[in-house]
Amino acid sequence: MTTIQIDGFTLTADQVVQVARDPSVKVALAQSSRDALKESRDYIESTWMHDEAPMMYSFNTGVGLLKDTRVKVEHIELFQTQLIKAHAAGMGEPFSEEVSRATMLLRANAFASNYSAPRVEVVDRLLAFVNAGIHPIMPQKGSVGASGDLAPLAYLAAAVAGFDEAEVMYQGRRMRATEAIAEAKIGPVKFDLKAKDASALINGCTVSLAVAALAAHDARNLLSDACISLGLTLEAMRAEMAAYDPRIHQARPHPGQIKTAAIVRRLLQGSTRTTHEARAVQLPEELRRTDIPYTPRIQEVYSLRCAPQVYGPVFDALDYIDTIVKNEINAATDNPLIFGKDGGGFEIISGGNFHGQYLAQAMDLLTMAITDLGSICERRINRLIDPTLSWGLPRNLMSGIRGVNTGYPVVQCSMSALVMENRGLCMPGSVDNVPAKGNSEDHISNSTWCARKAATVVANTQYIVGIEMLFAAQALTMTEELLPAFKLGEGTQAAYDEIRRRIPACLDGDRWFHDDIATARDFITSGGVRAAVEQRVGVIQGQSQ
Repeated sequence: MTTIQIDGFTLTADQVVQVARDPSVKVALAQSSRDALKESRDYIESTWMHDEAPMMYSFNTGVGLLKDTRVKVEHIELFQTQLIKAHAAGMGEPFSEEVSRATMLLRANAFASNYSAPRVEVVDRLLAFVNAGIHPIMPQKGSVGASGDLAPLAYLAAAVAGFDEAEVMYQGRRMRATEAIAEAKIGPVKFDLKAKDASALINGCTVSLAVAALAAHDARNLLSDACISLGLTLEAMRAEMAAYDPRIHQARPHPGQIKTAAIVRRLLQGSTRTTHEARAVQLPEELRRTDIPYTPRIQEVYSLRCAPQVYGPVFDALDYIDTIVKNEINAATDNPLIFGKDGGGFEIISGGNFHGQYLAQAMDLLTMAITDLGSICERRINRLIDPTLSWGLPRNLMSGIRGVNTGYPVVQCSMSALVMENRGLCMPGSVDNVPAKGNSEDHISNSTWCARKAATVVANTQYIVGIEMLFAAQALTMTEELLPAFKLGEGTQAAYDEIRRRIPACLDGDRWFHDDIATARDFITSGGVRAAVEQRVGVIQGQSQ
């Protein structure tokens, strides 16, 4: 059993994904964090738990425009309960269990840095939920990404506290949080919240971050898979490869562009299908359309020739996005924050670290970058089914009786639908600003929506890249006997073999293509094709060559 220790400073994005997607991974609080949390909390309890203490936002004051209203000590515990109830204003479908797990982990890690000052018992309760597989139901809609993801986090806080209204997913069942806590035996069903506990739980753009961390991770893998699907299409088209000459890319020295071309060269190393001799073989569909003899291709269309220049910005954008996610994972995003003073003691300072603009802009960039990645892949998908554009590949990649069978054009049409949906989601949410809460939040980030739409675009594009793999493999199978003397590259052969292991070529007429589409996306989500290729040629996103 794997156990990850959190201290607020060293949690990685890979560990967040690991905990989110593998319930067998457990999480524990580092002793250093436990000691620090106790020290600050002891100071709070001994120094500030009286009605003459300084006014400290959300600790002994109301929130928002009630920031100047003192909450008496006798009302502080009631304030925690009422604060959660007032902020449970979400709506819509709930976030997935993996987002729920990631959110609890990230909130606990934020507390572990000892800048938020909840009790250590709150951190233990969050980790008990993670380790027991209790996943709070958090509606997806309602946060504007300022003062944190207040609405969805209120539902998390309600579950942690054992509110009667709170619901969770536990062992595949949706149930009341109180029932799951009792079944899991992780402590008292009702968990009392003390000063600052509730405001700490609901502050910070942690839901946005959870969605962003998972989407950025999936996008990185997706880009590797898109390099593989590109390589397969280049093989299926018997493409002219001069555009991948390293000298071209050194002349325009963007790291992502150089890396893309290097990956493609590695995937196609040893290929003889992408040679003049292979291109000189005219396929029957090509001969049927024209009696013009073969002439050498000087250069390819943009979707084949300019892929390094299109993929390169995606590589570089992901490097930037990963930096934002990495910093946010170990950031203190509460308000107010507590800091130790020279000579002993602590002070509380109000600020704005809860504002989600870093995540909002990064997720808008992810949305646009992956949308364009999907767009160029879809143009190659379209080219693969059109013999006037594919250098004579069978029309529609169709098999069986012509006319009775249609082939794959409607599958291509569905990919066009996803491209259009992705484009519609590219309106940047980070510049959409509707002030909230009586203008106390007069500039918001909209980070939760930005992350949600980025995740949707990544999921859509997984289908598109998987279908390009499927179509290219179909084309390669259908022309195998026509080009017997020519072989695939080392990496593309590994990809082709794995695709064929997972799904047979469609050679006997149309079949239930819904299953083909699902399998094609699984090429991406399972990482199976990618793993087969990397076993043969090494990690695809290695250093630029």
